[in-house]
Amino acid sequence: MPVYILNEDHRIFPDPCFAESDGLLAVGGDLTPERLIEAYSRGIFPWYSDDSPILWWSPDPRLVLFPQELKISRSLRQVIRRGEFEVTVDGAFGEVMTACGLTRLENGEGTWITRDMLDAYCGLHELGIAHSVECRRGGELVGGLYGVAMGAAFFGESMFSTASNASKVALCALTAVALDLGFSFIDCQMTTKHLMSMGAVPVPREDFMDMLTQAIKGVTYCGTWGAKGV
Repeated sequence: MPVYILNEDHRIFPDPCFAESDGLLAVGGDLTPERLIEAYSRGIFPWYSDDSPILWWSPDPRLVLFPQELKISRSLRQVIRRGEFEVTVDGAFGEVMTACGLTRLENGEGTWITRDMLDAYCGLHELGIAHSVECRRGGELVGGLYGVAMGAAFFGESMFSTASNASKVALCALTAVALDLGFSFIDCQMTTKHLMSMGAVPVPREDFMDMLTQAIKGVTYCGTWGAKGV
C-alpha cells in the first residue's frame, strides 16, 4: 500500500489502520502546532532524520504505561529515598530535549531530534502542551524526559540519562504527576525492554485508539506544571 502524502491541510491524516507493518503512515506536511496537535489526537507522531522528509508513524502494537502499574525496583526505591537527584518538572524543556538528541549521537545512535523538531516542540512547550522532567545532581542536568500532554494522555517522546538511574527517576516523577492529574496512560510509543521492566505493556493499535478517544475528552492541563518531587 502506498504511503500517504500529506497536503497543506493540517486536519487531513489517513486512518492509522492504513499504516505499514513498521508503523509508517504518511510523509510530508509540516510541524506546525496545529498539525502536531491533530496528529497526537489521532495516535500519530513524527519521527524522521535530517536527510529525510517528515515521516509520520502509528505503530502496532503501542507500548503503554498505566500510571498505577508502574514497577519500581527495590534498588530504585532506595535511590529515590536517598534523594540522589533533584527532580523538577518543566524547568528546562529545551535543555532536556537537546540532551536527549546529543546523548543518542554520543552513543552512536541516530536521532530524530532535528533543529526543526526542537523548535516545534519548544513551541508546544510555550503553549503549555509539551512538558519535561529534569533530574540534576550537584546542579548538573544528568537525566530527563519530555513529551506531549493532551486530555488524560501523555505521549512520551524521549528520555536520556548520563548518570545511573536518572531516567528511571524521571519516569517515576512523571508517573507521580500523571497520577495527581488523573492521566489514563503514558504512551511510550515503541516497545523496549527497559520500559517493559518498569511496567509498560504492548497494546494493540485498535485498543490504543479506543483508549485515546476517551482520554482526549478529558481536560488538558496547559501551562507549566511546576516542580514535583518523587
